[in-house]
Amino acid sequence: MSSLNMVYLCRTCFRKYGNFVDNLRLYVSGGSGGMGLPRLGGQGGKGGDVWVVAKKEVTLKRMKDKYPQKRFAGEVGANSRIQALKGEKGKDHELYAPVGITVTTDDGKLIGELNVDGDRVLVAKGGHGGAGFSGFHPSKGQSKHIRLDLKLISDFGLVGFPNAGKSSLLSATSHATPQIASYAFTTLRPQIGKLVYEDHKQISVADLPGLIEGAHLNKGMGHKFLKHVERTKQLMFVVDINGFQLASKTPFRSAFEAVQLLTKELELYKKELLSKQTLLVVNKMDLPDADDKLSELQEQLQNPHAFSHLLPEDMIPKKNMTFREVVPVSALTGFGIEHLKRCIRKTVDDDAAEETETFRQDRLQTLRRTMSSTPVWGHGPQH
Repeated sequence: MSSLNMVYLCRTCFRKYGNFVDNLRLYVSGGSGGMGLPRLGGQGGKGGDVWVVAKKEVTLKRMKDKYPQKRFAGEVGANSRIQALKGEKGKDHELYAPVGITVTTDDGKLIGELNVDGDRVLVAKGGHGGAGFSGFHPSKGQSKHIRLDLKLISDFGLVGFPNAGKSSLLSATSHATPQIASYAFTTLRPQIGKLVYEDHKQISVADLPGLIEGAHLNKGMGHKFLKHVERTKQLMFVVDINGFQLASKTPFRSAFEAVQLLTKELELYKKELLSKQTLLVVNKMDLPDADDKLSELQEQLQNPHAFSHLLPEDMIPKKNMTFREVVPVSALTGFGIEHLKRCIRKTVDDDAAEETETFRQDRLQTLRRTMSSTPVWGHGPQH
């Protein structure tokens, strides 16, 4: 191996979710009950509940854009009156959320999960209507902050076309033992590996089923694969330095073209995925002429528009993926594997630090808003 093998591209990209959202913090409040009617013994209506309901077409990004206020309440129960001694129940508020969501309290206590379309989780109960036992006074509904978190299958998801060496890479970096063969479609379901570090930190990596061109149209594993991509926290593109050809009747694709096509498939399925933190792993560096091909790939990645003619216009991504690092490896010989593990650890640690700071700032702003809206007594004019 020449010294060029030790070179890798570094494009610093401090993780910001950008257009991809995998968690939301919301305020929910059940509706207050209605007033009772003491002289006739009338009972006020119960306040409306707040439910989170799974719906396939919804994403957390769409929820964030549609409801910038992030506050949801059930309807107030109707008061008891002469014409209707038992007041009507307030209308429930149904908040639609994506399938594959975990609903927790602000301190992490599990409230429920949304696993299939139509699943429902009650997050805030409405208050009781006024009745004799309460002196005909109603009670307020429950109110709390909740969190909606996309259920992740792993910290990293390996994304690549068939035979890029994803399964071999998973074996080389982790304790997983995925099925490996010399034919293209090896992985039919996600294989999860664990990277274990000296300080006992564990990072999960999923080897996802191989993409093919047209996956966004549900060709091959299609949407099943792309849904798994949504449920990984970060991505790791894996390409063969020699490129690939899926079948004799399909065109040969270079490593650069593979990167562009992978980006395009994600863009066409859900463009928010392109804002996930991503590493690019260039595999099979043990093969002949790998050094020269790596140098060519580096040049193409630095100026992708200059090489856009290599692909049909409809296959060129509108936005190029920004990689935190481009790491050359050989899963077969072990070259570059330890460096890759260090890169993975650093991105996870940086991400955790940023999330902690974001959460801290969020709580601080909430506290400031609460304090600014609280009246201060005893500071009026003195007489």
